[in-house]
Amino acid sequence: MANKTEIRIGGSGGQGVVLAAQILGKAAVLDGRNVLQTQTYGAEARGSLAKSEVIISDGKIGFPAVRKCDILVAMSQESLNVLIKDLKENGMLIVDSTNVADMPETEAQVYKIPITETAKKAFGEAFYANMVMLGAFTRITNLVSREAMEKTIRENVSKRTVETNIKAFQKGFELDQ
Repeated sequence: MANKTEIRIGGSGGQGVVLAAQILGKAAVLDGRNVLQTQTYGAEARGSLAKSEVIISDGKIGFPAVRKCDILVAMSQESLNVLIKDLKENGMLIVDSTNVADMPETEAQVYKIPITETAKKAFGEAFYANMVMLGAFTRITNLVSREAMEKTIRENVSKRTVETNIKAFQKGFELDQ
C-alpha cells in the first residue's frame, strides 16, 4: 500500500489558502511524490470560507478528493468549526492561534501556532500568514523538503514579493512548535 497523506487547509477567502495548497502540492512533486490538489471557496471569495485539499502519495491516487483528512490546517475559527468533523481521530490539527480561540475536543495531535500574529509582527501585515503557515507545516510534518518548498515559493509568487515570502516561510519554519 502506498504511503498517502490527505491534507485540508481551511481559512477565510483572502488568507491565501489556495496559493498555499498549490505551493505545497508543487513542492511535493519536486520531491518526487504524486499529488492531487483542489480548492473551493464561496462566491464572494474574500472573507468567506475557503478550503484547499492536497493529497500526497508515493503511489497512484485512486480517489480525487479528501474524505477524511490526516492533517487539518485551520487559519480561521469558521474553518475549524466547519472542517474539524472530517479530521481523522488520530490526525494532526494545526491552528492559527491568532484567529482561533475556541478549540473543540479532539483526539488529534494539536499544534497551536500564532501564524497571523507572527506575520503581522515580522512583516507589518497579515498578507504573509500563508507563508508563515507553510514554514511551520513543513517543519511539523516533514512531508516535503524545505528546499522544495523554497524553490516552489520562488517560482510561484510575484517577483516583487518573493524575498518577503521566503522570509515569511523561514520565520514559520523557525517558530517553536
